[in-house]
Amino acid sequence: MTQPETDKPQLRQANKRGAARLAAVQALYQMDVAGSGLLETTAEYEAFRLGKEVDGDLYREADAQWFRAILAGVVENQKTVDPIIRQALTDDWPLSRLDSTLRAILRAGVYELMHRADVPVAVIVSEYVDIAKAFYVEDEPKLVNAVLDRVSRRVRGEGRGKGAS
Repeated sequence: MTQPETDKPQLRQANKRGAARLAAVQALYQMDVAGSGLLETTAEYEAFRLGKEVDGDLYREADAQWFRAILAGVVENQKTVDPIIRQALTDDWPLSRLDSTLRAILRAGVYELMHRADVPVAVIVSEYVDIAKAFYVEDEPKLVNAVLDRVSRRVRGEGRGKGAS
């Protein structure tokens, strides 16, 4: 019984980053749909959502610094992130055809692949595929996996998939 107690801090830290990624995707979606700005959205999430109860749902405690870094990073680098996503999509699926949630997931994942070399590719891909599974039950998680895998091979020279795309 003492072994799981010893492991808890490591798991909690991973969960805080995962919660930060999920919150960043939700915030990016909100910014896209509502047209709200970076500072306003960041302040709202930090004051009222991260680790708080909203409409009866308890938001998991998140690594606020990680949340801010992803959110600001996507906004600041969107002009380089979006073309990378476009290249990884098939011609019949332009970025504009994807819904706002899927765009937010891909933008956050691609940002991390491009700018967070300290985080392993497998961690980034699996985290964002899990986020996609929280929102979708059809093919979208597979699309997230495929796009992030293609991007990781292009920007980092490594990926989980087989063959070149």
